[in-house]
Amino acid sequence: MSALSLAARDSSTMLRRNLLHARRYPSLTLNLLLTPVVMLLLFVYVFGDVMSAGMGGADRAAYIAYVVPGILMMTVGGTVVGTAVSVSNDMTEGIIARFRTMAIHRPSILVGHVVGSVLQCLMSVLLVGAVAVAIGFRSTDATALEWLAAFGLTALIALALTWIAVGMGLVSPNAEAASNNALPLVVLPLISSAFVPIDSMPGWFRPIAEYQPFTPAIETLRGLLLGTEIGHNGWLALVWCAGLTVLGYFWSKARFDRDPS
Repeated sequence: MSALSLAARDSSTMLRRNLLHARRYPSLTLNLLLTPVVMLLLFVYVFGDVMSAGMGGADRAAYIAYVVPGILMMTVGGTVVGTAVSVSNDMTEGIIARFRTMAIHRPSILVGHVVGSVLQCLMSVLLVGAVAVAIGFRSTDATALEWLAAFGLTALIALALTWIAVGMGLVSPNAEAASNNALPLVVLPLISSAFVPIDSMPGWFRPIAEYQPFTPAIETLRGLLLGTEIGHNGWLALVWCAGLTVLGYFWSKARFDRDPS
């Protein structure tokens, strides 16, 4: 077999391993998935009327359309926290040390985690999206091409955040530290344009919400799902995705290739 075939075979094996772990121990995935669903229901049914009134008198249906893209991005950020925990467990429980002694393609270990995490992110987004549709979210103005672009953007964001989460897991001494280190991936969507427009925020707070990866991603996803203009947010989202993917990949690779102490 060629080197490429061996790499593909080993990566596929590691992917199956990670998917089996997710199936056998679903509690972490379910806990991470429950958070965006609860947030969606909370902001629609508890805060929905107040939030929509503060946005110029829009009705609850309009606020559902506004808030769902942010919840979907929060779903991605929350799901990759489980990846950081899983990678940290592998590093601390000795399985990585055993893999290092085997004749396998070493990067396939990380590739299995990354691909498995991206698939879990997309499945989680679909489930949360189904809940959103059930409570009234509609996207009648978006074309099939915009739906496809929205799906592609979600996959790119999941890939970028997964590589960052893998790096966080590799540098964490235990699963608890990995979960804490990945917490910004859950917090940042809360201080973005996910729930209210940036223009409605205090002046001193706006740069925090504007100059971060989630805001252009949410604005782009919102425009694609609702069939509205995305402006410069599309390019900003792609730049953030590319930059975070490259940063996370080289950080993870450098940390993984370091000889164990």
